[in-house]
Amino acid sequence: MHGTGFFLSIDGPSGVGKSTTIRELHRLLAARGVPAQWTVEPPRGDFIGDFTRTHGGQFHGLALACLVAAARYRHIETTISPALNTGHLLISDRYLASTLVLQRLDGVPMDFLLMLNDYAPTPDLAVLLTASPDTIADRITRAGITHRFRADPTAPAREVELYRDAANILEDGYSKVLVVDSTAIPPSEVARRIADALPTVPLPSDASTPIPTPQES
Repeated sequence: MHGTGFFLSIDGPSGVGKSTTIRELHRLLAARGVPAQWTVEPPRGDFIGDFTRTHGGQFHGLALACLVAAARYRHIETTISPALNTGHLLISDRYLASTLVLQRLDGVPMDFLLMLNDYAPTPDLAVLLTASPDTIADRITRAGITHRFRADPTAPAREVELYRDAANILEDGYSKVLVVDSTAIPPSEVARRIADALPTVPLPSDASTPIPTPQES
């Protein structure tokens, strides 16, 4: 359980267009006058989050899963819980779903990941972006390989399938899940569908903070 705020997470396979969608969503919410606090995982400006971003490529398997979990619990302590306890709409660029996919691609068993994240608050709305594997592969080719998960040509199809599994797990954990297929629609339409799924309850007028620069699509 968390406070009176609303927690939205946005996840999806590498190359699905997540970063562009988040920028569109930021603009759309601002145009609608919806205040939101934005954050990202691993968290920026925190020593564990920055260490994970800088050195995460040197870790694999169980060690990387533990490092990501440590950064998450620090993120919960410093950002997520305070925002939700004060009634903010908090939007996180990546959260639990990414762990349930990327760490599994790295060979970590699901039961270990669920145990590691057992005390992490579940999102009120978990948005999972998806697209056809061919579309994702084309986008990765255009964007370039930025980390080792993108170097595997089988990764797009595997990620799409694992995100389907993650959606079921999050629903079982009492999150509402919104899956949006971006294969044939532009990021502006994806953002509109996400914005339309948000609650209309009043939120603090001072909740808006600058959106972090997305690290990847």
